[in-house]
Amino acid sequence: MGKNIIVQKFGGTSVGSIERIKAVADRVARTAKSGNRVVVVASAMSGETDKLVKLVGQITESPDPREYDQIVSTGEQVSISLLALALHQAGLKARSYLGHQVPIVTDTIHSKARIVKVDPRKLVADLRKGAVPVIAGFQGVTESGEEITTLGRGGSDTTAVAVAAALKAKVCEIYTDVDGVYTTDPNLCPEARKLDRVSYDEMLEMASLGAKVMQTVSMEYAKRFMVPLHIRTSFSDEPGTLIVKEDSRMEKQAVTGITYNKNEAKIAIRRVPDRPGIAARIFGPVAEANVVVDMIVQNVSADGYTDLTFTVMKNEYKQAMDVVKKVAKDVGAGEVEGNTSIAKVSMVGLGMRSHSGVASRMFDALAKESINILMISTSEIKISVVVDEKFGQPAVRTLHRAFNLHEKPKEE
Repeated sequence: MGKNIIVQKFGGTSVGSIERIKAVADRVARTAKSGNRVVVVASAMSGETDKLVKLVGQITESPDPREYDQIVSTGEQVSISLLALALHQAGLKARSYLGHQVPIVTDTIHSKARIVKVDPRKLVADLRKGAVPVIAGFQGVTESGEEITTLGRGGSDTTAVAVAAALKAKVCEIYTDVDGVYTTDPNLCPEARKLDRVSYDEMLEMASLGAKVMQTVSMEYAKRFMVPLHIRTSFSDEPGTLIVKEDSRMEKQAVTGITYNKNEAKIAIRRVPDRPGIAARIFGPVAEANVVVDMIVQNVSADGYTDLTFTVMKNEYKQAMDVVKKVAKDVGAGEVEGNTSIAKVSMVGLGMRSHSGVASRMFDALAKESINILMISTSEIKISVVVDEKFGQPAVRTLHRAFNLHEKPKEE
């Protein structure tokens, strides 16, 4: 059955008004009338989740996680029901589903839940009857069926990919307000070029490094289940960017894209005793606090002490600092310093595996613009540097020019 199933996900901007919802219904109807069976996943209308979060903030800065999820999950109920009604008007059978009605089963971590499984039986029954299931993105339910959970911002992408995997859909189309994946953010660099194809690994790296087009967890699902993705805009019928399994053509250019992330902060612990087990004693409590650590740099030991520097998300910075200050005191380390005015700039490309000198070209290009590097991290297909926030955007433009990303690679 999966061969003619298309999952279409529409973000908040795509369903941001009644006019937009009607336009989405028309698009879904065209897809269905072309011989496809369509499943729709929708976000809340643009701005609605922010309004709900703001209401929570007017009550408390530290909301109970369960109640927080109960509140912020309500936005999608409006959009999916309106879309189902619009589909009725477009001549289609349609039925809306909240996460727990599918059900989309998650773990028990509120506001950061991960999908454990999707039960597709109701969806399959609808499709066989010629109906379009319209599913609320971003939300799920615990295995006990008692607690509503949310997947974090951007979680509707994850919902769509997980549903597509469960149904073995031929493609999962992610409709958004951009028309594909670009070599970098066009708002930062007007010369940015839309990519025709990107590999799962490249997109996973770009998502984790700050690219706003896809959520990291959704890309993990897509790669794990080999779900073909098509990133495109709901404002035109132009093709977007396909995210698929890698092929030899993708390695022809050393760098595929550049990402920019100013939502991280840096924490440095001075004079950490350099002995076995210290890193575990520091990062263990950080992990227990559900704080995600990104880059880690440890200096060469001197006199039995070393400096340890790492980055965390800005929205977890205060929590991380509280934990780290306590741990630093417990292990006999020195001062704990923080810096929230940083930016991370990263280059990603499968071609790094076969092109030498990429790192040296990157560092040389930044040096020529007097951009100082604070931290460096590398993997097989990416290089990340942390710089002062004021140099973040100039660094992106500098590297985009240095690696000629405005030019489409020549076919060999």
